[in-house]
Amino acid sequence: MKILVVGNGAREHAIIWKLAQSPKAQKIYCAPGNAGTALLAENVNIGVEEVESLFTFAQKNDIELTIVGPEASLVAGISDKFRAGGKKIFGPSKSGAILEGSKIYSKDFMQKYKIPTAAYKSYTNLEQAKEGINLFSFPVVIKADGLAAGKGVLICQNKQEAETALDDLMLDKKFGNAGNQIVIEEFLEGTEASLLCFVAGNKIIPMESARDYKRAFDNDEGLNTGGMGCFSPNYVFTKDTEQEIQTEILDKSLHGLLSENIDFRGILFIGLMFTKKGVKVLEYNVRFGDPETEVVIPRLTSDLVDVIEKTIDGTLETTDLQWTDKKAVTVIAASGGYPENYKKGIEISGLENVSNQVIVFHAGTENKNGKILTNGGRVLAITALAETTKKARQLVYENIKQIHFDGMFYRSDIAKESKE
Repeated sequence: MKILVVGNGAREHAIIWKLAQSPKAQKIYCAPGNAGTALLAENVNIGVEEVESLFTFAQKNDIELTIVGPEASLVAGISDKFRAGGKKIFGPSKSGAILEGSKIYSKDFMQKYKIPTAAYKSYTNLEQAKEGINLFSFPVVIKADGLAAGKGVLICQNKQEAETALDDLMLDKKFGNAGNQIVIEEFLEGTEASLLCFVAGNKIIPMESARDYKRAFDNDEGLNTGGMGCFSPNYVFTKDTEQEIQTEILDKSLHGLLSENIDFRGILFIGLMFTKKGVKVLEYNVRFGDPETEVVIPRLTSDLVDVIEKTIDGTLETTDLQWTDKKAVTVIAASGGYPENYKKGIEISGLENVSNQVIVFHAGTENKNGKILTNGGRVLAITALAETTKKARQLVYENIKQIHFDGMFYRSDIAKESKE
């Protein structure tokens, strides 16, 4: 089978790493890919939002299955285009992708289907938004409505910070048109968790749980990023909380998708907060999470090609997902200045010194004349599996020290609080 994976991050490298283990994967392409995906697939120089070019490539090269990594492709309507042209694709339709493409739509969806989430108000006018701050206590969360590469969520400690955040988003267009509309919502206290689910027809089937770290620096300090590390499974999941999540969140989310007649054959990624008042939804994403994929996919022992085909066909069952009991940890090596201003094109050294007990998934890299260079803010995702989270964590931190590029930094506290 010829497979096309759309994207160029560590998520796509992890997906391809797993696909390559399937006897069904005869040839894998990645558009546009990175230096890591090139080790397992043929990179194709087509951007993730170039839907027409991607479709033409799939037609010309007899691609039998396309797997979409980034949200931008889905919001651009890639699934609708491919399905209309008779091409098998994994990812929700444009009407499903809006759950991530618009924070306002997703919050209204949660409210409509009584899915527990933070109290919120949405605004299109800057002055009205500044007035709206008074309806909330501090800290308060301000979100750009549109896509902002995981960075459009600002946690403000006081009114001055909140007003500055609104100016950044709505007046100065820090994230472009993503900030034309904004959401102000209550700050939820508790423990974060990530749950990726396969949505297959009238079923929603959760994967193993994970915990992501959004802030740039240790002790959850600094700006929000696309994610600085992760571990799986997340210790906050218990039999009781799993039942609560199934009844109050998964079942209701699926009911909403079916009620809205949304064609959703792909991943619904649910960001959760375990609060004293129960589990609440922070946000929806409509694709594999990053860096969650780097810890969840290596724990999957089932054939990923089979799982994805069954999801598209609507025949996936819970028993199709088999998992190892091993624990996984990933730590992101990032460029100095990320998530704001950072340099690209810096040579990476030491990759050959990393133990074979560790997987290095490439995020923002490129191969130029045989040298591996940085090509993004998040550069590498160093991942390990072991019998305990503590051992996996130890392996990652021992090996990340073998890697070097100027300005490289990483958090030293990923999975530190894990109970195992």
